[in-house]
Amino acid sequence: MPNHYLRIFQQPKSAVLLMLGFASGLPLALTSGTLQAWMTVENIDLKTIGFFSLVGQAYVFKFLWSPAMDRYTPPLLGRRRGWLVITQILLLIAIAAMGFLEPSMQLRWMAALAVIIAFCSASQDIVFDAWKTDVLSAEERGAGAAISVLGYRLAMLVSGGLALWLADRWLGWQATYWLMAALLIPCIIATMLAPEPSDAIPVPKTLQQAVVEPLHDFFGRNNAWLILLLIVLYKLGDAFAMSLTTTFLIRGVGFDAGEVGVVNKSLGLLATIIGALYGGVLMQRLTLFRALLIFGILQGASNAGYWLLSITDKHMVTMASAVFFENLCGGMGTAAFVALLMTLCNKSFSATQFALLSALSAVGRVYVGPVAGWFVEAHGWPTFYLFSVIAAVPGILLLLVCRSTLEFTQQTETFMPRTVYAGAYRVALKVLMVSGVILLVWLGVLIANALQLTRLPIETVLFELGIALALGGILAGAVLDFLALKKTAQR
Repeated sequence: MPNHYLRIFQQPKSAVLLMLGFASGLPLALTSGTLQAWMTVENIDLKTIGFFSLVGQAYVFKFLWSPAMDRYTPPLLGRRRGWLVITQILLLIAIAAMGFLEPSMQLRWMAALAVIIAFCSASQDIVFDAWKTDVLSAEERGAGAAISVLGYRLAMLVSGGLALWLADRWLGWQATYWLMAALLIPCIIATMLAPEPSDAIPVPKTLQQAVVEPLHDFFGRNNAWLILLLIVLYKLGDAFAMSLTTTFLIRGVGFDAGEVGVVNKSLGLLATIIGALYGGVLMQRLTLFRALLIFGILQGASNAGYWLLSITDKHMVTMASAVFFENLCGGMGTAAFVALLMTLCNKSFSATQFALLSALSAVGRVYVGPVAGWFVEAHGWPTFYLFSVIAAVPGILLLLVCRSTLEFTQQTETFMPRTVYAGAYRVALKVLMVSGVILLVWLGVLIANALQLTRLPIETVLFELGIALALGGILAGAVLDFLALKKTAQR
């Protein structure tokens, strides 16, 4: 591999990306899997443990406060690094404070700290994604995405598997949380040494401008609605395949939990890291469109390994091969996908736009689980994994439709303006905004009911209405985009 393709991996910026990626991934398990394990050991009831999963909603709804982080600049270190240091210091304090608590005696305080940690972690993600978008050039985005994914995955391994082992064998739960908090100190130092994005990037002058202008900017572009669908669908096949992998390997094929843990977790993590790094290197030789196309086809085709596993006799080599290939291709696809999100962001509103786009990208991963479970029960594992291959096709087709728009944006770092159907597009956007408000009300009702402050039996109605309106708005906008493309081609 020529040295100039590896140049970014040798720059100081790479070390900063790795450390900030690590800081981004570290808090996640500490408020989810690791915390659940601690509460389980302390004999906390299942209903309470399930309630704690609500703190993860902060990562889905982070776009609601992202405009404030675009609009306001802290007094020290600049708009991006200032917010990063603030959120990291708050994370360090909150994680360390959790180590002074006992779940069996101070559950309410632990719940409050878990909410603070999730909120600060989601806020850190907002600013880190914006910082990556602002400081990386178009040629560096693929490799930069790969390095940040590496840091993120390593942090999840440390705060997940390693933390559980340390808590069980050596340090105990409280000291383990103190150690996890201390690991943020080098990340804070890396943030202080990181370059601040150029002052030439204009800052929104008012909070209203920070909220309205990012939406106006994005939805005023050519193919904006089709690109939204592309973001939702690009990794849909991957989401289907990964949603029930552990269950499939244990219940569907017959491996024991230890074998699955070693292969699916350890080998899978290694393959994802290799795939992300190799994908980042390849993206310096390929255009963004070609990388998305090649990696998208590979990540869809790699699901066929699980199909083969479902129709052949149980064998460790077959499982290891299927897991490695699927995670390798998934890692490559993730590097290209993160680079796509960075490319689609206007640097003036990168925090807000990246938060919106990343929230949309999580839709498939979050909501595909119930559909996957029903599909397996109705049709069996072989058909399910064949379907996961087919589920990757719509994303590839949308990518082909959006080719000219993506190539124009990567080459010029500007966006094609829209010129037709202005009124109809406004209606579709208003429907999407109304759905966002309804989902926000649903979240409030869900939390209030869980805390037993209210007993409003409208959770399901609000959620289904919000999702229906969101899908209706996006589909209406996509249809308008197809009509606009057709009309433009006829000129």
